[in-house]
Amino acid sequence: MLPWKRLLRPLTALLLAAAAATVPASAAHASSTATTSSSGWNDYSCKPSATHPRPVVLVHGTLGNSVDNWLSLAPYLEDRGYCVYSLDYGQLPGVPLFHGLGPIDRSAAQLSAFVDKVLAATGAAKADLVGHSQGGMMPRYYLKFLGGAAKVNALVGLAPDNHGAGLSGLTNLLPYFPGAEDLISAATPGLADQIPGSAFLTKLNAGGDTVPGVHYTVIATQYDEVATPWRSQYLSGSDVHNVLLQDLCPLDLSEHVAIALFDRIAFHEVANALDPARATPTTCASVFS
Repeated sequence: MLPWKRLLRPLTALLLAAAAATVPASAAHASSTATTSSSGWNDYSCKPSATHPRPVVLVHGTLGNSVDNWLSLAPYLEDRGYCVYSLDYGQLPGVPLFHGLGPIDRSAAQLSAFVDKVLAATGAAKADLVGHSQGGMMPRYYLKFLGGAAKVNALVGLAPDNHGAGLSGLTNLLPYFPGAEDLISAATPGLADQIPGSAFLTKLNAGGDTVPGVHYTVIATQYDEVATPWRSQYLSGSDVHNVLLQDLCPLDLSEHVAIALFDRIAFHEVANALDPARATPTTCASVFS
């Protein structure tokens, strides 16, 4: 093995540790109780109301999980009368808490099974999906290839890497390190699937970004450092609403992680996407709503 390849493994571990360090301490504590507590959501006795007749399934991002990613948005939606659920997907053996690393097509199959479970419990005909990062992109595979379009009304993506995670240009350096992509594919296939131009993304986006019958919303931030360039998050299609946070509030400085963790301006736009008939303008003042 070449010396640089021996160094790549600890470097990868260091990067994962750095990413973990961005998770708030309270979120890390919540993760330790993820199997016994979901902070009030994932209540399978919840029955959707006439006002909000569809359950909302939250789909975490890469290195996220069903609790940490949604400590703010899940209660926000619950307080507005939604039945809210979240799942873990893309787990790797021996890697606790940090999920979304497995092959994305298999993760989509996990989402399919989870949506079926939620629909059976709530009696709803369809669900709405809200996902962050990979969680906003992966459901499109479920919709397109696994029959999800018949079971989903809307997909709302917060900083979704619909056409790859360019990491502010870092993925462009991979060709200069022979064997690096193979190593990433073997160790963390979910990361490899998100490299722009991957076989997975090529298949996902071939023939159009969307499928009929599903309402798509993309909420992006110009300060994104992961799903870059940020315009690559946008979808093309007849039933697509692409939104840039800074067009709604120029003062919003949220980047890739913050948009899902605590940005109430983004949350307000999520609520609008879930209930467009009752939508109200999203502005900087939405932080107080």
